[in-house]
Amino acid sequence: MNFNEYKYLDLPKISEEILSYWKKNEIFKKSVNKTSGKNPYIFFEGPPSANGLPGIHHVLARSIKDIFLRFKTMKGFYVQRKAGWDTHGLPVELGVENSLGITKEDIGKKISVEDYNKECKKAVMKYTDIWNDLTLKMGYWVDVNNPYVTYTSKYMESVWWLLKQIYDKDLMYKGYTIQPYSPKAGTAISSHELNQPGTYQDVSDTTVTAQFKLLTKDLPDFLTSDLDIFVIAWTTTPWTLPSNTALTVGPKIKYCLIRSFNQYTGMKADYIVAEDLISKQFSNVYYESDNLQDLVEYEFNAKKIPFVKINSFLGKELENIKYEQLIDYAIPNENPKDAFRIILGDFVTTTDGTGIVHTAPTFGADDALVAKSAKPPIPPMLVKDSNGDLVPLVDLQGKFRPEMRELAGKFVKNEYYEKDNVPEKSVDVEIAIKLKTENKAFKVEKYKHSYPNCWRTDKPILYYPIDSWFIKASSFRDKMVSLNKKINWKPKSTGEGRFEKWLENVNDWNLSRSRFWGIPLPIWRTEDGKEEICIGSIEELIHEIAKSVEKGFMRENIFSEFKLNDLSDENYSKIDLHKNVVDRIILVSSSGKKMKREEDLIDVWFDSGSMPYAQWHYPFENKENIDSNKFYPADFIAEGVDQTRGWFYTLHAISTMVFDSVSYKNVISNGLVLDKNGQKMSKRLGNAIDPFKTLSDYGPDATRWYMISNSNPWDNLKFDINGVDEVKRKFFGTLYNTYSFFALYANIDNFNYKENDIKFEEKPELDRWIISELNTLISKVEKFYEDYEPTKAAREISNFVIDNLSNWYVRLSRRRFWKGEYELDKISAYQTLFTVLVDICKISAPISPFFMDKMFQDLTRNIDRKFSESVHLENFPVSDTCKIDKDLQEKINYAQIISSLTLSLRAKEKIKVRQPLNRILIPVESLSKKNIINSVSEEIKSEVNVKNIEFIEGKSDLLVKSIKPNFKKLGPKYGKFMKEISSQTNLLENTRILELEKTGKIDLIIDKKSITFNVDDFDISSKDIEGWLVANEGNITVALDIKIDQELMEEGIAREIVSKIQNLRKSNGFEVTDRISLNFSGDFEIVKAINNNLEYVKSETLANAIQFNVQHEGGHEIFFEKLKTKIFITKV
Repeated sequence: MNFNEYKYLDLPKISEEILSYWKKNEIFKKSVNKTSGKNPYIFFEGPPSANGLPGIHHVLARSIKDIFLRFKTMKGFYVQRKAGWDTHGLPVELGVENSLGITKEDIGKKISVEDYNKECKKAVMKYTDIWNDLTLKMGYWVDVNNPYVTYTSKYMESVWWLLKQIYDKDLMYKGYTIQPYSPKAGTAISSHELNQPGTYQDVSDTTVTAQFKLLTKDLPDFLTSDLDIFVIAWTTTPWTLPSNTALTVGPKIKYCLIRSFNQYTGMKADYIVAEDLISKQFSNVYYESDNLQDLVEYEFNAKKIPFVKINSFLGKELENIKYEQLIDYAIPNENPKDAFRIILGDFVTTTDGTGIVHTAPTFGADDALVAKSAKPPIPPMLVKDSNGDLVPLVDLQGKFRPEMRELAGKFVKNEYYEKDNVPEKSVDVEIAIKLKTENKAFKVEKYKHSYPNCWRTDKPILYYPIDSWFIKASSFRDKMVSLNKKINWKPKSTGEGRFEKWLENVNDWNLSRSRFWGIPLPIWRTEDGKEEICIGSIEELIHEIAKSVEKGFMRENIFSEFKLNDLSDENYSKIDLHKNVVDRIILVSSSGKKMKREEDLIDVWFDSGSMPYAQWHYPFENKENIDSNKFYPADFIAEGVDQTRGWFYTLHAISTMVFDSVSYKNVISNGLVLDKNGQKMSKRLGNAIDPFKTLSDYGPDATRWYMISNSNPWDNLKFDINGVDEVKRKFFGTLYNTYSFFALYANIDNFNYKENDIKFEEKPELDRWIISELNTLISKVEKFYEDYEPTKAAREISNFVIDNLSNWYVRLSRRRFWKGEYELDKISAYQTLFTVLVDICKISAPISPFFMDKMFQDLTRNIDRKFSESVHLENFPVSDTCKIDKDLQEKINYAQIISSLTLSLRAKEKIKVRQPLNRILIPVESLSKKNIINSVSEEIKSEVNVKNIEFIEGKSDLLVKSIKPNFKKLGPKYGKFMKEISSQTNLLENTRILELEKTGKIDLIIDKKSITFNVDDFDISSKDIEGWLVANEGNITVALDIKIDQELMEEGIAREIVSKIQNLRKSNGFEVTDRISLNFSGDFEIVKAINNNLEYVKSETLANAIQFNVQHEGGHEIFFEKLKTKIFITKV
């Protein structure tokens, strides 16, 4: 037996066998080494964090990467695939804190920083084995034995070096600014982290329109009143009201003084509000009056309150007017006399609120900026803590400080409480109640708005004054935008839209993180902040330590065991650069003062963005990898869309600032993997898919092929396990059946490809057609891979296998394989099908690495030709343009379309294909079209089981067309004109519809203008006529005669009988070459049908003799339609 035969398709078993084969024969290693020394194809692996379990979305992400790495290897490129692990940051720390039952505040108290970091180091690789197992089982070829790991001293040293390059370019500064801060994580976060997908969530909060009472002293004349005057300002964060120190108005905005009543207290007063927002603020229970006397006579009714407009003025006229502090629990430590004033700000709008902005400089970046610009500046609400440091009224845990009296110790957001301790009333509600009772709230209501959450803790962030180190990313905006234009983004819309817009408005990068497990900021500073040093290497640090020891600031060099210029891993294992170690180091400034390390860590995104260089310990080792572009920049990277403002950004920012270069040339931004209903997957919802179970049940090939062929990588994938099963049946089942068919007959005829290749031009037309289609397919698939379009490649291959190879070539070639002598025609069929299957294995292997390798080995193992031991060691096939015959392909395409239309009509009328029909009619508008169809008429008649093909030339009643607009396509473009387009379409006569099908275009008058529409802008169908069924596709129309006479019916019965006998042969275990004898007993109609088609039945079933109604025991009863017979079958 030259070719293995199987009883059924078992994709999971195939993957297990191939995995074992790869391991035993070191196929991955051989595939990499095979192209060593050739042009590199450079790939960067985005490092996952191994302290969490992989999900089904990781199978998609890694499949996408694997496809192009395998393809480029087959194209002869040297493709190194270095794995990596992201080992620092919040996910690790929060996981450790949770497992130890501690909070950030406990570190350094209940557990030392050293022990805490040891726990982090242990936890960070917790699921490494599981990740590696997934990598192995899904067929992702990446070097997991030599990964880069971000917590190693070598990696960290490279990060320090990069940071020093940025520092030396004067691109770093320290600033006390308002930054997004995560109380639950205990650290500031950068703007790119804040813009991760899903960070902004819709929440319903208690909002307050507070009323601030003006001081009556020195008020301008236009505000003269015998009533209290209030400025009303709206806020969605009432917890910030105790920190209010100013109110900001727009200098050019028109404001009004309104006289009315407070809806909660009934107190009469005057209110200042922007004129454009009067109707919004004085709504619901309020109604306008033009007579002040109405207010004098008014008796308070909370359900109906009048208001009168007194006068109007510009915002600039309100500047520096003073008001009473709203909640007087604390006053600013510095310059309190300058607080509680109305100031001017150009950012104020009248789109919502009152047109007056409650300003708390401690909790808003815009607030801080406008407060500082005021003359004199508005002081922030900062008070002294027990250490004498100035701090806000909210601490770093998100709780109110003791100054806040009855609110002290309470979280400003209920989400910060443990779920069992959430109070009934939030502090926002408590503050709202207090203000209502004190006549300081004009309006309190629930409001739905979008609020940012921490991307790691999923808890709300606060804007908080933080002392942080920044990188001046904003000074490189233009350069980053310019370099981005050199990158090929898939999809383009992400690169030219989302990413480019982000770069155009990028803020300075907040590098500081107030955490413990990460790469320490390598900056040492004097206490007064006037002298500092940025360390860029271990050697530099050791030299600086030596100076400190000499000065007497340190007793010894704690890195004394480390040998300079020894780059071995063993030497680097003697040193640790984490916080618990380097914080013990005191350096000496140039003026002889002590310098201590700045306490913060580096943003973990800087860690991962440094991997192109740090993975090679650049510039201390492997300088040629970067300087000579051996492994830089990357030809290709791919990660999820959430990395657009994460890893994609940090890679780009660092490479721009340090190397003035792109760090990657091509990037695929993967979409999300959702459940089949389009919902986000989560364990809580119970809709998460277990990747290991999916791979185990369906195999990695079906899983990968489904994910890639179902939707473009950058589109969201609605993952449906039934879709995986369908791919397994339709694509892999069809390919498996095609191979099984080939193997069965090739083994019978002992085909082993020892004969010389039959020349292309000497092959039968059907063979030349499938080879032409194969070479066209190879060309298309290669182009799709080159263009990073794997979905198009998968679909093209799938269509070829199902439509061209199985449903056409094999079906029409069956007799060539199992009938006739082993001569030229049969040998050509074997050689052709063998070649097609081998090339299908090669072009499909990047997507389906296991099954294609198995089939390749089964095809080639016993063939005495130059084949590799694995399909992954083969070169990608080269399309032979000399074997592409476009005319032949067009001719067969006509036959396929006509056959498909005819079979669809059979299905519509529920007429089995085994039932012969008399004829089909095909209208043709030209002699050339008639000749093309005539040339493939035998194939069509055989495929659809009709006796005759007839043509109608010129006009015919068969060509009655129905047409309507394609609303799905035209609707978004033409909107309100669709009604007119539909009306004009309904008026089209049959001749114009036929002309549209012929030319592909039509002009219609829409909105008094001539608009050209294409044929695919419409849905065109053919109307049935009596005795015929009619269908069309494009410019091809087919009419099927569905009348069945006695002769046709009998032939149909004979064909059904043949089918039943073939099944009995299989179930009885007969060989395909075994001769048989048959005996029938049953309905007369069956006997008559067999007798009238006797030679056909004998020939098809290999029956030497057929008898009727001879007495036998046993037999098989057969039913079909309303007929019944018993068949007795014996082997001769």
